[in-house]
Amino acid sequence: MDKIQEVHWGIIGCGNVTELKSGPAFNKVEHSRIVGVMRRNATLAEDYARRQGVPKWYSDADQLINDPEINAIYIATPPNTHAQYAIQAMRAGKPVYVEKPMALNYQECQEMIKVSEETGIPLFVAYYRRTLPAFLKVKELIDNGIIGKPMTVNVRLHKSVPERDLKPETQFWHVNPEIAGAGYFYDLGSHQFDYLDFLFGPVIQVQGIAANQAGYYKAEDTVTGTFRFANGVIGSGSWCFVVAKGNEEDIIEINGTKGKLSLSSFQHGDVKLITPEGTVSFSFQNPENIQHNLIFQVVKTLQGESECVSTGKSAARTSWVLEEMVKEYYKKSNG
Repeated sequence: MDKIQEVHWGIIGCGNVTELKSGPAFNKVEHSRIVGVMRRNATLAEDYARRQGVPKWYSDADQLINDPEINAIYIATPPNTHAQYAIQAMRAGKPVYVEKPMALNYQECQEMIKVSEETGIPLFVAYYRRTLPAFLKVKELIDNGIIGKPMTVNVRLHKSVPERDLKPETQFWHVNPEIAGAGYFYDLGSHQFDYLDFLFGPVIQVQGIAANQAGYYKAEDTVTGTFRFANGVIGSGSWCFVVAKGNEEDIIEINGTKGKLSLSSFQHGDVKLITPEGTVSFSFQNPENIQHNLIFQVVKTLQGESECVSTGKSAARTSWVLEEMVKEYYKKSNG
């Protein structure tokens, strides 16, 4: 497609994620601004637009997608509508930046990629850890051979159950597989697997066990698995979203022949490098709007000046891994 000099965004789904994580960044990046927002509740759409200084608001996605002043679409709805809106926008000739996970399932991801290729319209996914300083530092250290040859990676994400999830009437859509694809494993584990794809390349072998152990909701609450990357690195991980308070854990550990790296996925703490010479910590400051660096990169890509590190193709690989990890659980659940 032709280069876009001024990127005029339309946002579908202006909910919580757009308030600070992403929304303001679209107006902070040079030659980028939000022209319109859409939410099914017109009152909430208008409220968001007024607070964020956006000139147009809609309660109908078709109207926003077909607005001639809008030339790019950001989809921030739950995953069950990502494919629908993304395909519609791309067929309308408008590049798409979609929230993660990319879609409800891997098949939908493939359909989105097919339309992107058929239309020549770019498709980006909001895996912004690929552009954050701490995560980039880890990649730099690995690429420069500081820990030698990477051999293994271990991921542990253990969280206590939120109060809202104790009762069906107050549960978030994140634990409704019909909306989210699975449970919190898809919502949070997707960031981790995408980042590991960024470090090591595609996963080529994966096995997982998923279970619902606490019974608060239909989705899985516990997952363990092993995986192997094309570059030879072997990984393992455990995810549990119903541990006791005080027993929470969030860490990625990467072992190499000369040292070890560790960092948090979601606490944005220090990166630790451990070698025979000792331990070194690296501290970083994230942008105010956590997606800013990736949105900047998307805009530059649309202007023909850059190449975005998070695309539909890379994001679909993560969706495949997630699905492989939990597929046996959902076969039994739906059987």
